[in-house]
Amino acid sequence: MLGFILAFMFSSCTKEGPMGPGGADGADGTDGTDGVDGQVTCLVCHSGTNMEAKQGQFWMSEHAVGAIAVDYAGGRQSCAQCHSHEGFVQFATLGEVLGDISNPSAWECNTCHGLHETFEGQDYALRLHAPVNPVFDNTLTMDLGGNSNLCANCHQSRRAEPGYGLEELPETFKITSTHYGPHHGAQGNVVAGMGFAEIPGSVAYPEQGSSKHLNQASCVGCHMAEFTNEEGGHSFIPSLAACNECHDADLDDYNYGGVQTEVHEMLVELRDQLIALGVVEGNDEDGYHPHVGTFPTVQVQAFFNWVGLEEDRSLGVHNPKYVKALLRNSIEAMEAELNALAAN
Repeated sequence: MLGFILAFMFSSCTKEGPMGPGGADGADGTDGTDGVDGQVTCLVCHSGTNMEAKQGQFWMSEHAVGAIAVDYAGGRQSCAQCHSHEGFVQFATLGEVLGDISNPSAWECNTCHGLHETFEGQDYALRLHAPVNPVFDNTLTMDLGGNSNLCANCHQSRRAEPGYGLEELPETFKITSTHYGPHHGAQGNVVAGMGFAEIPGSVAYPEQGSSKHLNQASCVGCHMAEFTNEEGGHSFIPSLAACNECHDADLDDYNYGGVQTEVHEMLVELRDQLIALGVVEGNDEDGYHPHVGTFPTVQVQAFFNWVGLEEDRSLGVHNPKYVKALLRNSIEAMEAELNALAAN
């Protein structure tokens, strides 16, 4: 046993000798395949020719017109989030506009585009793309689908219709401004099918969110389809080529199925009824505005629908079933109001 222990101790203290000379280098391995240039993905969008093309398209759009952005509303804190570049960037970044803007400017590329998030192919660096809590009722969610939600942040109603959320309508409603109405571009509400006055009538209202132009198309799908014939792309002019492709049609305008003709006729009919009732005044040359005053609530609801759908400017295309139900039921209600007035 003692011999074993001594042998173990002796072996554990023995050091290795010096390292021998190194062997010859081995043969080089096969070169790996070169990776994709790190700038290739960026250059799909950020190449000079593509950027110039996008900017050229943008100069065709109403969004590039400074007067629309800046005049009257661009510097006002309550309006600037949609009427100036500086206001929208503040709203998208901070959730609010901090105050009046002393030198507002029109929209530009980085009004809507900020920093990339994933750098994947469909990451267009949009400042906002989540579903929107609409201004008329921020407890609701208005989801136009992915990138189209950017549009909905501004293209929505700024106020609720007179009877919204009330179990019983008040007899009268006071219009306090010649600018009364949902706002000048409530397209998001029209597409989503929410926020207008659903006056009872002979035509049933479709379910919210059921529009085919919401579920089978989109804001970007129609307004930003591939740029052809001076339409689509960053011009935001609706693409007739996209319409014809989806509808398997060969139209030379947007009046698919005569929807725009029908809606235009109903808008004129409802407007003339409101003029006869004294709710609206004006003419084709100077425009039409509401009278400031107190009116039966149902008449103000009908006006809210008329002016909102008139200023939607799609003549029903955005959501045909919803628009036609709103207009037909409003016309029926105003016919009853005119008959009651005549009886007295």
